[in-house]
Formats: sequence, C-alpha cells, structure tokens
Amino acid sequence: MPVQPPTPNPSPREPLSLLALNGRAAEQFVQRLGWPPYRAQQILRWLYQGRVREVAQMTDLSKAERALLNDRTTVGRSRHCRVLQAEDGTRKFLIGLEDGLTVEAVLIPDGSRLTLCLSTQVGCTLDCTFCLTGTMGLKRNLKAHEIVDQVLTVQDRLEPNTTLSSLVLMGMGEPLANLDAVADAIARLTNHRWGVGISAHRITLSTAGLASRLNEVAGLGVNLAISLNASNQEQRAHLMPAVNRLHPLRTLLEACRAYPLPPRRRLTFEYVLLGGVNDQEPDAKRLVKLLAGIRCKVNLIPFNPFPGSPYQRPADRTVLRFQTILKQAGVDTFIRKSKGRDVLGACGQLGHLPDLITPDPIPLALTPAEAGC
Repeated sequence: MPVQPPTPNPSPREPLSLLALNGRAAEQFVQRLGWPPYRAQQILRWLYQGRVREVAQMTDLSKAERALLNDRTTVGRSRHCRVLQAEDGTRKFLIGLEDGLTVEAVLIPDGSRLTLCLSTQVGCTLDCTFCLTGTMGLKRNLKAHEIVDQVLTVQDRLEPNTTLSSLVLMGMGEPLANLDAVADAIARLTNHRWGVGISAHRITLSTAGLASRLNEVAGLGVNLAISLNASNQEQRAHLMPAVNRLHPLRTLLEACRAYPLPPRRRLTFEYVLLGGVNDQEPDAKRLVKLLAGIRCKVNLIPFNPFPGSPYQRPADRTVLRFQTILKQAGVDTFIRKSKGRDVLGACGQLGHLPDLITPDPIPLALTPAEAGC
C-alpha cells in the first residue's frame, strides 16, 4: 500500500483588520462575538478619533476583551511612512501598503490653512499626457480604509493644536473609477459620532470627467471639481485620450449643467495651462463659451514639470492674460499656487518614482503670477 503524504496543517487564521470595517461591518463583528452593540462604536472611535495602532490602547475595553481582540484582529494601520519636506513647507507622505505598494498624500500649507491631498488609486486608470501618475498605469484601487489611513497617518504627524482645514481627493488616481471605496471612505471621514468628523463641505472630489457618474457624487455632500484642461474636443482628445474617448467634452458639459448643485455652491473647473498648447487667448475665449450658464469657478494650474514630460510651464504674462480674459467675461478665476515641486508633490507630479527624487531638485521658486494670488 502506498504511503499517504501527511495532511498539511491548516493555515493559521488571518487576523481581521479592524480598520477595514465600516460602521455596519463593525456592528456585525461585535454581534458575532456576543458583545453589546455599543462596543462597535467604542472600537471605531478608538480607530478614527483615538488613532490607536494597538488593541491594547483601547482602554475602555476590559483586559479580557482586549485579549480576545488582540488574538483575532489587527488594527490595520500602515506601518511604513516616509516624509519628504519641500522648501515651501509642503510635505509629501509615501505610505506603505500591506502588499508592498506605496501611495502618496500631500500636505499643503497656505497661511493658517492646511489642505491634505489624498489618493484613491495606486497609479491611475487614465492616461492624461501631462500627469506623472498616468505614466504608472493602474496598479490597483485603494480600499476605503487605505484612503482614510492617509488622513490618520498625516494627523499623527501634525504639530500640537494643528488641524486639517480641508481634504481634496485629487492625488493619485481617478476617484470616480473607485467610487464605492471613495464613498465608504467619505462616510467614515464625515461621521461625527465615531469617525474622523470632517465636514463634507470641507472635502472636494476631483474627477477627470467621468460624466456618467457625476450624479452619484451629489449624494456624498462634498464639493465637485472637474479637470477640464482643454477648450475644444480635439485638444481634450490629445491631452486626455482615455477619458475623452469615453466621455467627450460635449457629454461632460451636459452632465455638468444637469448636476444638482445645492444653493450657494459652485462647480470647480480645473484647467492645467500647458505652454503653447492650451494657454492662448483663443483658448480662453472658447473656455468662456463652454462654461456659459454653469454656476462655477475656474482654477488655473500652470503646468508643473516632471522629468521626461514634453510640456513646458507657460510664461507668467500668459497665465495672467488667460485669467484676465475669463474674469472680464464674468468667470471667477483663480491661479493655483504650485507647492512642493522640489519633491514632486505638486499637481500632476505624484507617482512613486524614487529615482526621480534626486539631490538636484526641480526649481520651485514661485512665479510672479503665483505670488500675486
């Protein structure tokens, strides 16, 4: 009789990540443990408001309860974070994920305000030609807790008595291509009973223009920004080929006009100015016509160079002339300050390419146009 191979031992049970639980899942978890329902909110408050990294820190649970949690779960916070400090005070956070990938978040100071730019994907599903992230391709979508953990990780490193003023979902990735996780993350960020407790009015979601999903953003209560970057269909097809193929300019603007804006709220249109490409007077005049009838403002973003890009940053006088044409036509128009360029932390520069972060940084001195914002 042939000898039977030994039966392999069952693999040890993978610990459950507490941070991966949303409110409903946390309630179901404590129910399975036979604990009273209020334990779910206790655990969630420790995660999102106490920002604990160990179960042992949940001191309003008994020692026996903590021992049980410690045996079956892990908190699920990221363990690795590298911070790159720009000369202007901007900080880029390279946050290690459990599978070895890295996601980037950027903390941007502006006077007394602190804005945190969050990523929703590792890489990006789109191929916008002026964006470094697009050169990575899409590695994977982030999970809801990995989006929120960027906030927690940055909060851990804030100076005492300092708080975040606003959040913008416009880092790596296209939020509307990962909307279920993004909506879950926003629910956790805005929950005041046990979550991070940030008002939805202080959160902005930026999309490259997935027109068919815009209405789904309205229910989240956050601000909506659309990355337009072109004044006609041909330009947009060249600059943003993937999204423009799925959602042409006409379709996108129709969706913007139909978007259910609350009173006293406006859409934001982001427009990256590329020297000699989309920054001329005819572009500005076409843009005025495109936006007619939409309650909106425009943020102009002078292109932020990165190694290997074919585009140039426009001259200051070109940026100011473009702004003037829009303002004279009654369109509120602002020039976005470019911060963190020396650590590839500015708009369009995110992408975990450490070989590009060299001791010889990209010049970051503000242009006169930016200094006058």
